[in-house]
Amino acid sequence: MLNSILIYFQKPISNYSPMILCRAIAVFFIAMSISIAGPSLGLGIDFVENRYSPGDFPLVHEGQAAPLIFDAADYAGVLLAGKDLQGDIERVTGKKPEISKTLGSNSKSVIIAGTLGKSAAIDALVKAGKINVSPIVGKWESFLITVVRNPALGVDLALVIVGSDKRGTIFGLYEMSEQIGVSPWYWWADVAVPHQDEICIRSGEYLQGPPGVKYRGIFLNDEAPALSGWAKEKFGGFNKEFYKKVFELILRLRGNYLWPAMWGNAFNEDDPANPQLADEYGIVMGTSHHEPMLRAQAEWKKHGVGPWNYATNQAVLKRFWEAGIERNRKFESIVTIGMRGDGDEPMVNGGDMSANSQLLERIIRDQRGILSRHVNPDPTKVPQLWALYKEVLEYYNHGLRVPDDVTLLWCDDNWGNIRRLPTAEERKRSGGAGVYYHFDYVGGPRNYKWINTNPLPKVWEQMNLAHQYGANRIWIVNVGDLKPMEVPMEFFLRMAWNPGALSKDDVSKYTQRWAAREFGRQRAVEIAEVVATYAKYNGWRKPELLSPETFSLIHYREAELVSKSWNDLLAKAESIDRDLPEVQKASFYQLVLHPVRASATVADLYIALGRNKLYASQGRASANVEAARVRELFERDKEITDHYNRKISGGKWNHLMDQTHIGYTGWQQPAVNILPEVTENQLSENSSYGVTVEGSVDMWPGCNPDPSLPRFDSLGRQRSYVEVCALGTGPVDFKFHASHPWIKILPDVEKHQDQRLWVDIDWGTAPIGESEGYVSIEGGAGTVKVHLTALRATADQEREAKGCFGGLSGPIAIAAKDAVKSVAVGQVHWDLIPDYGRAKAGVSVFPVTAASILPPAAAPYLEYPVYLAKAGNVDVDAIIGSTLDFVPGRGLRLAVSIDDAPPEVVDAFPGKESESRWGNAVKDNIRILRLSHVIDRPGRHVLRIAMVDPGVVLQKLIIHQEPLPPSYFGPPEVGLNVASR
Repeated sequence: MLNSILIYFQKPISNYSPMILCRAIAVFFIAMSISIAGPSLGLGIDFVENRYSPGDFPLVHEGQAAPLIFDAADYAGVLLAGKDLQGDIERVTGKKPEISKTLGSNSKSVIIAGTLGKSAAIDALVKAGKINVSPIVGKWESFLITVVRNPALGVDLALVIVGSDKRGTIFGLYEMSEQIGVSPWYWWADVAVPHQDEICIRSGEYLQGPPGVKYRGIFLNDEAPALSGWAKEKFGGFNKEFYKKVFELILRLRGNYLWPAMWGNAFNEDDPANPQLADEYGIVMGTSHHEPMLRAQAEWKKHGVGPWNYATNQAVLKRFWEAGIERNRKFESIVTIGMRGDGDEPMVNGGDMSANSQLLERIIRDQRGILSRHVNPDPTKVPQLWALYKEVLEYYNHGLRVPDDVTLLWCDDNWGNIRRLPTAEERKRSGGAGVYYHFDYVGGPRNYKWINTNPLPKVWEQMNLAHQYGANRIWIVNVGDLKPMEVPMEFFLRMAWNPGALSKDDVSKYTQRWAAREFGRQRAVEIAEVVATYAKYNGWRKPELLSPETFSLIHYREAELVSKSWNDLLAKAESIDRDLPEVQKASFYQLVLHPVRASATVADLYIALGRNKLYASQGRASANVEAARVRELFERDKEITDHYNRKISGGKWNHLMDQTHIGYTGWQQPAVNILPEVTENQLSENSSYGVTVEGSVDMWPGCNPDPSLPRFDSLGRQRSYVEVCALGTGPVDFKFHASHPWIKILPDVEKHQDQRLWVDIDWGTAPIGESEGYVSIEGGAGTVKVHLTALRATADQEREAKGCFGGLSGPIAIAAKDAVKSVAVGQVHWDLIPDYGRAKAGVSVFPVTAASILPPAAAPYLEYPVYLAKAGNVDVDAIIGSTLDFVPGRGLRLAVSIDDAPPEVVDAFPGKESESRWGNAVKDNIRILRLSHVIDRPGRHVLRIAMVDPGVVLQKLIIHQEPLPPSYFGPPEVGLNVASR
């Protein structure tokens, strides 16, 4: 811990006085104590108390609320945020403070809020030396909150909130709202506001800004049928009443930028008050990657004449764009330039890359001419972006360039993997760079817009790359319908404020602080774990991509474990829900319980459907039980949707769960949820049974050869199972016995439709070496012998395998985080990203901007001792995250070696990637890198994974000498062999 304190000092510790050291240590421990459960996710310092102490500022004390002082000449957005603070104080205490334009108040304590240069009271305090604003003067969106004694004649104490500019003041006011206990989601997720009789502010100076990312925003997209249906019912459409709520939320989350709803909607025309309102609130407006010059696609459909083709319809398009720029010229905007095809499609001009590039150059030149005529003679003064989305990136790669003042908006692949980031040379551009990211998408391989499927560690990993590679001018994320993306949306915007302040190790603490703010400190850790876990599980495989075949029903008990994981999580969420006060249940349902319950239901539905198909093919009676289970879960999904839409908060959120999500057959969602087709067997009235075993779809008797269980070995300590399944309607009667006393059979005590027998080996009595045996199932339906092989290690094998991964049979699966040795080279090292991907932690190289290192140069490496039972060919599969090769001219590579053999380099991108390969990567949210080696002897070996390129996130290693059976996750990870048996 002392090292953590010392990093705050820039000189040797001996250079500091004991008093300074004590103060620093005290500050450190205070920060640590509030880091997990502070009420504010903005400033990160809790300065509010609910009991008055001498020296505090009494915001609400002894039944009196301090008045709010604003200058009428201040920005409209500041006055709007001031009214919100007034309302928030009343929400918390029941006391509504007065708002005044002058200091002529009878109160001895007042709140003075305003913007430098726009508030006479603030400027007077600066002039009198009462406040020091030098840290924020001229800074973008910065603010200072401080307590001032004797600010003016007749006033003893003032709480001063001062902003460097309009949004600086607004953010300071909303910071105060959040600190006193009003969640930014108080309206959008019905988060309860805890009552306090008193609110006091600790004396001190609290400073924030400027933000790390200049423009931080969201894109309302793919908004039909859910958001559009809700907005129409609630507000009459996407009008100013709707956008008031959106603007306020964005600002409370420290955002400042919006791409408005655009599926058949036109922000500026749906309600002409919309753009004026955005400007008053302080929201910077823009349009999406395929809507240039502040004109919505819907406006072209309404007003356009002729084709959306600049080569053939230049004059009409120029007039169309000029009208949009003239209309919005007085409002704060970022102008999207360039052009894509109509309807979010590639621009087509004979398919000629060179011709299209030349046309785009002309389009951009003409667009900037429009800006210089209608906005500013110097177009470099007009904020602009060029979105390098999909095929537009290919034009850039082909050599097309835009003026340096235009921000290059790099994009992800629509699935959360950034396609490209700026090089060192590109980072010199005056317009900088940004990122357009996705939490929701309509397109291949399949739409995903029903529910949150975005684990925060993955979001952190990708946006940290953006930050470290200098894409910090604009961060904007597609949030679909806004709800239910509350958690990742806020994380994205909070991270954008100060990307460097949120490390990979802080993500779980952030989620705990979020949970404490929304539901109180008592259950915050548990709630945060539920929220993180459901997103992780949905990150395994998005619900829209599930099928009966996704999780293996016969290998590794994969489908069972997935179902158990979901249902254990649901039980935990429901247990928390039962203990919460009634006032918190609506928000808990929206933010926590619903996504768990809904996702678990859909996962179980597809697993039940898979069982139905398998069991029907085997003739099992339980196929009919699974068919009924599918129907039951389909109805449960309807009930869950209806509860969200019609029951919580009195039906406030009706339509927001209208998105269909069951029954996909292609990339586009079905028009309605479709009950999957199930199969039912015609059952005879008999007591016949069949026997099946782990790892096989066959049923005995009736198949050849006899069944065999996966191999057992004394190092791996596996167990396996046999199932006896009813084939008719009558009760099944059978007996079982083992051929040898060292074979243990234990009937499963868990509830299964068919009767499961667990098979294990008593390694204390099993013979050393390889032994054969069987389990016999006997009854009126016949006798089935299930064969097995047991491998017991010799004493020499046990000694050699001690401290290694692996056994005498089967593949070896190792969690990447379990490396026994990690060697750095200088400052470049492997480190954990907690809770990343499928693993408990991913392992990646830091710093992420490190230069590539190719063998034979020394590179950071991870070491894994492994025990291989036989010599010969060995495949090593490295399971990595789905990160793309975001640095041009470089792959995403690892170097793999065994023992002293030269390392072999493997690249996730050995050539141009096919659509199908990319589709598999995003569906599975992993990539698999495979290398083959030849082992000349059995026994102990050392597997080494060395860095080549940063950006690789290693999750799991699988070493195998035979083909792996089909499954989604592969063999489960094993630990080290720790002792002789």
